[in-house]
Amino acid sequence: MSNSGKLKIDWAAQYMPVLASIKKQFEKDKPFKGMTIGMALHVEAKTANLVQTLAAGGAKVYITGCNPLSTQDDVAEALNHVKNVHCYAKRACSVEEYYAAIEQVLDAAPSITIDDGMDLIHYLHTKRRELLKNVVGGCEETTTGIHRLRAMAAEKKLEFPVVAVNDTPMKRFFDNVHGTGESALSSIMITTNTLIGGKYFVVVGYGYCGRGLAKKAHGLGAKVVVTEVDPRRALEAHMDGYHVMTMADAAAIGDIFVTTTGNTSVIGKDHFGKLKPGAILANAGHFNVEIDIAWLAKHADSTVERDGIVTYFLKGKPIHVLAEGRLVNLATPKGMGHPIEVMDLSFALQALCARYIAEKGSSLKGGVYEVPNEIDEQVARLKLASLGLSIDDLSAAQKKYQCSWNIGT
Repeated sequence: MSNSGKLKIDWAAQYMPVLASIKKQFEKDKPFKGMTIGMALHVEAKTANLVQTLAAGGAKVYITGCNPLSTQDDVAEALNHVKNVHCYAKRACSVEEYYAAIEQVLDAAPSITIDDGMDLIHYLHTKRRELLKNVVGGCEETTTGIHRLRAMAAEKKLEFPVVAVNDTPMKRFFDNVHGTGESALSSIMITTNTLIGGKYFVVVGYGYCGRGLAKKAHGLGAKVVVTEVDPRRALEAHMDGYHVMTMADAAAIGDIFVTTTGNTSVIGKDHFGKLKPGAILANAGHFNVEIDIAWLAKHADSTVERDGIVTYFLKGKPIHVLAEGRLVNLATPKGMGHPIEVMDLSFALQALCARYIAEKGSSLKGGVYEVPNEIDEQVARLKLASLGLSIDDLSAAQKKYQCSWNIGT
């Protein structure tokens, strides 16, 4: 076993008490006995602890990456030494290798899928339809994947139930806000070694990830600019104290740009020419489509590559793109992903939702399902307990009052 990979996994484990308590329960109950779980996630130390939790619950686990640059090879190697776990992920793989690994996961005929971005589910429904009959259901980790799933369900093309893990409070409030906010900023800083304070920091999109980035960048002294297409989110950003403007205007003043929309070409040909020399562009969304790198590469005179950075010269003006436009918090050479404590909560949700699918999936129709409220609350209560924190309970009179419609002034 890779010693460095095991050390990373063990290091993360000590900061994941919620997942540890679930693993202990799984070892006792074996909720996945006789089942195969196929996974496409970012293969790094926190993910490895989720994999070990599922295997402890009796599952055979087959996993690959969900992004060509987010795998930690030593962790992937270490996972292949865990009983009943098979890992096919490799860092810096080609697109062909990426989908070949997805094929290998699906060759195991999984009964449960766990996705980050929906590539596994998409491949199942388009290329490996003969395996759909084996699938009880799945879980989806991220905003982009949920968008794709809901589009699929709207066309009645989603043939098994999938729990939208991303859309529950314990995921959005912590993983999206604090996880993306801190990890994206730390990766940008360690990759570029540039200052955040005093810079115009442009956050593209003010969803939960964008809010986290704006909050953390402001805390470091940045002058935060938000661009949006939703008038309500734009107004919220304004009320939160940030500059709100169009991307066309932001392009001319921004020093650092981070996209968080999950949409395509939100920084594109209409904006590159307006950028200041030395502008830094990064993506904190899932796929590498938010910055139109293809246009930039086609129209730039030459490029310079260094660790985690490609510099394009557009009419002599340098424009720096981090991590090839892929997830900046994971795809840079020293990107570590979200903080461990944050992923403890997200992967606790994944583990419990996988158990929910194992128990209930066969009785559910194809479609996208919310995380059951009791699972979301259970994760919160486990985390509070691990912190030694207590909260109040409603009294009988308070419960009655909340449920009543005829108690007035």
